[in-house]
Amino acid sequence: MNNNYGLIMAGGIGSRFWPLSTSKKPKQFLDVLGIGKSLLRLTFERMLNTVPKDQIYILTSTAYLSLVLEQLPEISENQVLCEPLRKNTAPCIAFAAAKILKINAEATLIVTPSDHLILNQTRFNEIIQTAIKVANESQQLVTLGIFPTRPDTGYGYIEFAKDKSIQKGEATHVIQFCEKPDLKTAEKFIAAGNFYWNAGIFVWRADVILKSLSDFQPMLHALFTSNLAAYDSVNESEFILHAFSECEDISIDFAVMEHAKNISVVLSDFDWSDLGTWGSLNEHLKKDENNNAIIGENVFLIDSENCLINMPDNKLVLIDGLKDYIVVESDNMLMILKNSNEQDLKKYLKQLEEAKSQFFKN
Repeated sequence: MNNNYGLIMAGGIGSRFWPLSTSKKPKQFLDVLGIGKSLLRLTFERMLNTVPKDQIYILTSTAYLSLVLEQLPEISENQVLCEPLRKNTAPCIAFAAAKILKINAEATLIVTPSDHLILNQTRFNEIIQTAIKVANESQQLVTLGIFPTRPDTGYGYIEFAKDKSIQKGEATHVIQFCEKPDLKTAEKFIAAGNFYWNAGIFVWRADVILKSLSDFQPMLHALFTSNLAAYDSVNESEFILHAFSECEDISIDFAVMEHAKNISVVLSDFDWSDLGTWGSLNEHLKKDENNNAIIGENVFLIDSENCLINMPDNKLVLIDGLKDYIVVESDNMLMILKNSNEQDLKKYLKQLEEAKSQFFKN
């Protein structure tokens, strides 16, 4: 494990979990499952099975530094890599890879979002060990593909070579990454049998990902590697601010994964969700006899079906005759949203901000 380093990406805002998730405290810092642990905490504990705790780094916004240290008291402030500007995943991975390569030239990076739900941790650990082995022995960029249970249009897909001898839990060559498809295309992917969901979880050596960035994004690579001596020095903050100010806003998928040829996917079959929406969370919550998921100690439902209710424990709530709705209250904000309209939440929030601006203007 001495060469293993964990990178937990925790800088997102999580707007699709409004009103519980806000820019001040996004969903990765919340106990959305109602179990007493935040998603970040769960991700950190899962990483400990593979990486020593002092080699786990949290990539986040400067605004969330205190939240990270509060929820992960085991780590030092030096393990929180603060992005001065939000520029998507490629710049923050370049930042972390360059910094860690200076520490350990043999470093292998396990990169994961902070807000995913993984229930079968034993199987997850097995998959990660396979990915580490492939990344080190074959100099591959390794991604985890999730066995698709439905033709979902909310995920990117990974196409891999058809080979009946390849079993779940094994690695195989990636043909291409496919953007989020329409329903008809997603159905074709599922029928083909050689398309898995892109989980956004990666394993690669630090030197290999930096070489790939040099090949496909030379300007971004140069910004973060031109002065390795700046890392862990008094000049690091100034160097990183300049790099983030000048670099392109681009994801690692667009920057590298859509161009590189040395990519393998481990066909993963652990229970996974990216918890991207209230609906995806609802799939993993306990239900009552009417298929209602309730978070909150004082919620009483009458003649209500297929609802997700998330209320503060100190709020007494009575709901009668509600069907197929999401109801969430947090910090004096209330959302009552049809299940069928949850994909429009971002649009509604934009309209809400415009309405607020007009109200205060008048």
